[in-house]
Amino acid sequence: MTTPPTTPETPRQESLIEYPSQFPIKVMGHKVDGLVAAITAVAHQFDPAFDAATIELRESKGGNYLGVTITVTATSREQLDELYRTLSTHPMVKVVL
Repeated sequence: MTTPPTTPETPRQESLIEYPSQFPIKVMGHKVDGLVAAITAVAHQFDPAFDAATIELRESKGGNYLGVTITVTATSREQLDELYRTLSTHPMVKVVL
């Protein structure tokens, strides 16, 4: 079995997203005071024109978790990667999809 040749840098795949575009992100966390405000603040950090009126909320069946869907204006892959990283590491957030 042969292994593929190694290169110092693997080229990045082309993005399937056209920029700028409206990009929905689902964030889930425990249903606690401040969760939506924290997610909104992060969204504004990466998209200053983010409209909080577009936020969609969905409670879990047991009512312990809250799904928050935000739609940001994506301007680059780097912006989205950093937004996902920031949300994923937030102490109130459990999952980012």
